[in-house]
Amino acid sequence: MNRAAAPTRRAAAPTHRPAAPTRRARDRRAGLATTVMVLPATVLYTALLAVPVALACYLSLTDWDGFSAAPSFVGGANYRALADDPDLGRSLVVTLLLAAFGTVGLNVLGLGFALLLNGRSRVNTFFRMVLFYPHVLSALVVGFLWSAILGTTGAVNGLITSHGGDVLPFLADPDWALGTLVGVVVWAAFGVNVVLYLAGLQAVPRSLTEAARIDGASRWQVLRHVTLPALGPSVTVNIVLSLVTLLKTYDLVVSLTGGGPAGQTQTIAYLILWNSFHDGRLGLGSAQSVVLMAVTAALAVAVAQLRRRGEGAVYS
Repeated sequence: MNRAAAPTRRAAAPTHRPAAPTRRARDRRAGLATTVMVLPATVLYTALLAVPVALACYLSLTDWDGFSAAPSFVGGANYRALADDPDLGRSLVVTLLLAAFGTVGLNVLGLGFALLLNGRSRVNTFFRMVLFYPHVLSALVVGFLWSAILGTTGAVNGLITSHGGDVLPFLADPDWALGTLVGVVVWAAFGVNVVLYLAGLQAVPRSLTEAARIDGASRWQVLRHVTLPALGPSVTVNIVLSLVTLLKTYDLVVSLTGGGPAGQTQTIAYLILWNSFHDGRLGLGSAQSVVLMAVTAALAVAVAQLRRRGEGAVYS
């Protein structure tokens, strides 16, 4: 009897299952997981961007030379000095011209070559690699390379003079130097724009282009009314990235022209480095960098807003 009753008691014994987590517990775990994933990026952003920007803003209010024990607070003296600095105005004009013409060149060439290399083939893959390769090189190396090619005694002028021609002052004449700088910058950087536009072209739905062709649209009409409107986000990204990058150009200027001739290729980033480290006026250089950050942010936001309005007008 006892043996028969034992299984019955075991079967009737209640089972204890862990209680399901409450909604609050699930939300707490999700928040913790999000915090853990975002924390490394937050630390890097703070250490590499937020802290240097805050330090630059602070140093712009001092007359620190970079070597003394403690900076001396001078308030807005550095910013007042910027208003009377002729080098800053000239450098700002050079920087804006470089950014304007360079952005147009980068995006026109980038989109043009992306359209040519959009198909899948070994030839296209090879040329994509060739076009992107200059971006892999250091900007200093690119500058020294083109200085050896376009200098007064460089390869191009050596070839011209060997055939009885006159030397072309690509880097020695103020009227030539800025155009040469823009050309070299575009050559070195437009491979990135090609890659970004290729990514945008591959995201254009084939159904749209095929429907347009079935309706009798020509290649130009398909490009104008289908492909380019669909590339609106890619165009915005490319323009903003190009503009921000060109406004900070200094390393290629160092190796190609050294800011000359007569300061005609001296960008504001180059002037900041010169004042900060060559002249030992780190406070003034910090004030100039704050101005550059403000101009860059304002132009980037303005361009992005104009592009968004343009995209909205296209799709409306």
